[in-house]
Amino acid sequence: MERENIDQVVRKYLARALDLDPATIDASRSMKDLGANSLDIVEVVSSSMRELRVKIPREELSEIRNIEGLVDALHAKAP
Repeated sequence: MERENIDQVVRKYLARALDLDPATIDASRSMKDLGANSLDIVEVVSSSMRELRVKIPREELSEIRNIEGLVDALHAKAP
């Protein structure tokens, strides 16, 4: 799967959770920096994994520091 497609999926769920325009999301920032709480983050990550049919182990998720890192991790696990 193309990295760009994965980025769009993550932005879609993040924009829904935080009521943001997907085009304005800076992928170098963390979700918390954008105003997400822990429930928002769980929802964005789980929805993205479900749509992309990708599973990321918890240990790896805990190492992700920003949105770009999440996209990279999803891309690495994508079929």
